[in-house]
Amino acid sequence: MTEKSALIRCGYVAIVGRPNVGKSTLLNHMLGQKISITSRKPQTTRNNVLGIKTEGDTQIIFVDTPGLHLGQEKAINRYMNRSASTAMKDVDLIIFVVDRLIWTEEDEAVARQLDHVNSPIILAVNKVDQIDDKETLLPHLQQLSEKLSALEIIPLSALRNINLDRLEKIIVDQLPEAVHLFPEDQITDKSSRFMAAEIVREKITRQLGDELPYEMAVEIEEFKYEGQLLNISALILVEKSGQKKILIGDKGERIKLIGTQARIDMEKLFESKIMLKLWVKIKSGWSDDERALRSLGYGD
Repeated sequence: MTEKSALIRCGYVAIVGRPNVGKSTLLNHMLGQKISITSRKPQTTRNNVLGIKTEGDTQIIFVDTPGLHLGQEKAINRYMNRSASTAMKDVDLIIFVVDRLIWTEEDEAVARQLDHVNSPIILAVNKVDQIDDKETLLPHLQQLSEKLSALEIIPLSALRNINLDRLEKIIVDQLPEAVHLFPEDQITDKSSRFMAAEIVREKITRQLGDELPYEMAVEIEEFKYEGQLLNISALILVEKSGQKKILIGDKGERIKLIGTQARIDMEKLFESKIMLKLWVKIKSGWSDDERALRSLGYGD
């Protein structure tokens, strides 16, 4: 083992980019474990989520961030953008994720923010497995190098584990020499209640797609063990009666399916038998109410 690899290293790595480029999928695959919820719907991630990977003398603390987006019409949107922007300021390395050959106005906005950070930047071009004409990739990478001053530009596929080893090696080489900040068996900073709420929210988002707007939140009201059984009660907040009807579905079939899917994931995560109860409540205007957001855990 070389002297360099024997160093005890630890550092924060922010994963940033516009919505729906695969940031949470990248985090989950780098960890080899699901920490951040994913869906095809943009803005699925609402909070900064730490994913901690400890291997030997190296501890990488990933920060999965909400997608930076231009629309800030509501308080929830402003909160998400603040969360992502804050994460860029105090990290040792930034991974800027973009989607294949696509470069949008929102990508440009992220790049402009990165002009003002001191941390080195890795530009990760994700979903390259979905590019039909591979000869178009090299010219695109050249164009990206002219848009952004990056330490490395790496084509990869988070979902297919393409080039993730190379990405991790570059990350490790950039980490400072420092003591580890978390126990080696800890994988996230989030509580079990938070993880349970996120699982329910993921199943709703995946089930409903565009049928239910972003005005939906999940709050865990009960999280209690009784012997080998874990009782979880989750309150699902929507803003309109029509949204509640969509969520519950015909004769309660949709909410039942959401509950079944969420329970399966929870039993894997918590390694326990789960009794899950879901309730739906109308809370008009919560997504544009700073006080309501703080009560739901969306505080700065």
